[in-house]
Amino acid sequence: MKKVYLRGREALLAVSRNDYVTGSDLIPSITGHSIPREETVAHILSIMPEITPADVVMHVGGGSGYLAAVLSKLAQRVIYIEKNPNVAKAARERFFRLGVNNVDVLAQSAESQLELDQPCDFVLCTTFMAERDALKRYLCEGGNLICLEGKAGPVPSMAMYVKRADKLERVRTLGWVDFNRNSEQILIDLGMIDEHALAKATAEAAIENCRVLDVLRRSLNIEEIELYRSLAQQRGMVFADADELLPTLKDELFRRFSRTFLDLSRIIPVAQTNGTVTFVTDDPDARTDQLERMSPNHTIECWLVTPTDFRRIWSALDLSAKGNRFAADQAVLSTPGSSNGGKRDNSLGQETGTDHVSPYLVSVYEAILLDAVSEKASDIHIEQYGERIRIRLRVDGDLRDLGQYQLTPRELRGVINVIKLRAELNIAERRLPQGGRSRLQLGDIAYDLRVQTQPSLHGEHAVIRLLPQTGRAMTIAELGMSPMIGAHYERLLDNPAGLVLVVGPTGSGKSTTLYAGLQTLADDGRRKVITVEDPIEYSIDNVQQTPVRSDIGFNFADAMRAFVRQDPDIIMVGEIRDKETALEAIRASQTGHVVLSTLHSNDAVDSLQRLYDLGIHPNSIAGELLAVIAQRLAKRICKHCRKPATPDPVILEELFPNGAPDNFQCFEGAGCDKCGGRGTRGRVAIVEYMEVDSDIRNAISSQPPVGELRWRALDSGLVTMRDSALDHVIEGVIPMSELPRILPQERMAPEVRGGRRRAL
Repeated sequence: MKKVYLRGREALLAVSRNDYVTGSDLIPSITGHSIPREETVAHILSIMPEITPADVVMHVGGGSGYLAAVLSKLAQRVIYIEKNPNVAKAARERFFRLGVNNVDVLAQSAESQLELDQPCDFVLCTTFMAERDALKRYLCEGGNLICLEGKAGPVPSMAMYVKRADKLERVRTLGWVDFNRNSEQILIDLGMIDEHALAKATAEAAIENCRVLDVLRRSLNIEEIELYRSLAQQRGMVFADADELLPTLKDELFRRFSRTFLDLSRIIPVAQTNGTVTFVTDDPDARTDQLERMSPNHTIECWLVTPTDFRRIWSALDLSAKGNRFAADQAVLSTPGSSNGGKRDNSLGQETGTDHVSPYLVSVYEAILLDAVSEKASDIHIEQYGERIRIRLRVDGDLRDLGQYQLTPRELRGVINVIKLRAELNIAERRLPQGGRSRLQLGDIAYDLRVQTQPSLHGEHAVIRLLPQTGRAMTIAELGMSPMIGAHYERLLDNPAGLVLVVGPTGSGKSTTLYAGLQTLADDGRRKVITVEDPIEYSIDNVQQTPVRSDIGFNFADAMRAFVRQDPDIIMVGEIRDKETALEAIRASQTGHVVLSTLHSNDAVDSLQRLYDLGIHPNSIAGELLAVIAQRLAKRICKHCRKPATPDPVILEELFPNGAPDNFQCFEGAGCDKCGGRGTRGRVAIVEYMEVDSDIRNAISSQPPVGELRWRALDSGLVTMRDSALDHVIEGVIPMSELPRILPQERMAPEVRGGRRRAL
């Protein structure tokens, strides 16, 4: 490569590439050809003939305008051609703002008939055109066309043509031009990071021995799918989804390549059709040069997937390959004469001799865990019904089948053995329920797995709860509570003493709400916080957490008695289950501590009856109780596909017996790739909030019937679950269809308050 001539070097120095980096509104339209690197522009200038100050130059494929701006420092005039009108408009505004006055912007395709007032001495085309002869009409006699003409892997070549006698005559190949930007450069161009952030991430990646992109994704706190779709667009790669690829994977193609080579190259072969071999990678900077040399008779395509999907595809292919070997081994073991070949213990439908753990079954379990993590599932259910095996994930409160695992009952028993061994349970005990825990490490996130096995008619079932251990929980601001209730909750934590209860049925997010309060306290750092939990669901930095140890006689009440001697400000009790724990919680609040705890009850007022039933004196409850937060979880509308919806007339009639307000509105999710077509993504707490004031204290002390206690609470400002749910419906947070699922029928309509129906 010859050196850039002096004027070319001066032009490069005179134009700042940062001034031509596109804004986020043009991200889908911009690629490496649109914003070439400074090194690429220098290379183009070095291989093409020198441009003189009297020349007129046309640049086809102008993109952000960076290359055209450099050319404007060399030529008398530059004609910028860009067929995307939005990109051309942004470039025109950029030229005007930066004072580049000798560039004319044409938002047209170069293949159309452009009307020019003078011919060009040079036409530089940095995009691929099927008909290069369409460009000769813009050249003067003897003018030069510099264009891309071929591909060698991801790097095209550039050739030079001269117009003679109204024909284009090919002169020579100028050389390869690499328009590729690595993923870090792309993120800088998109404005997601700057050079300082990149340098910091590079140093952190070196310490953690991981990829810089993984560190950047974590620091940017954006979804994998969003980041990798943007990178695929910028690199000109197809972005693929594992769910579409998994049904068509062929393990024989996978076995054709060295595992070591595939692992080091971060690529997986997924398809072969008509001489084209398709690979997937989770590395946007992956190169296919070596593959092309290895397969000269095949066309190589490389698609981009997220790291999670890459692991899923690898695990599925690895699982399939091992499964074939396992099936062959089992065929040998089950032949007549083999030991324990098919002998059954009819008492529980179990085969004897199945306590082995094969690598294949380990792979099955790991693949299920990987699917659960990628779907953000809270629980895995593994069940057997006769000869039918069912594996389901609980995502956003609903159970969904994983149909790709077609296991036999024998294989299921092996998977249950793997689960038991990982959780340190007795694999020989199949008659009694067992509970344990294990851990899963995926990248920089660890998951605590709570395992429960249960014998049934046809065999053992297993339920696994996944709890991510990130060192912090959601804060109160991140919970999704209304600002008013969130502010009340934070104020409760500032009290010098008292009891705060979060109530609801199992799986209603009570612990998550308590942990949000703990995280807020941990971030504040001014008070000492101690918890006793069974089990510890989330580990939180700067909070002293203690597990219950019932096997050695250490329970909630024992912990509470010990805690008050450790000078805490806040005490969290995982659950009030019995009178002893309830009494210790009351006593702790009486001695100058704020006590947070959960209780199983259906609503805020019902929790008072639950405390009565536990034998707590009404005056003790009235004196120490600060507030009760009752909650349910509702599905959150996907923010990417939210749209206005027509209210369901049946639900509307239940909500507003006297007629709905004229301005009532609701929303729903249309379904998109971000939410898997479901229209909902994640869940939000629907809260009933009762703050205990003097009127409610008097009512609690007199212990009236629950119905009377509720209308007194309504008169004192009880925020009902219906009120909270309707606010979320109107604001477009939850769909209207969630209301019958979280509200009992009697609570759908406005409640009677003090003998009068509440206002709508």
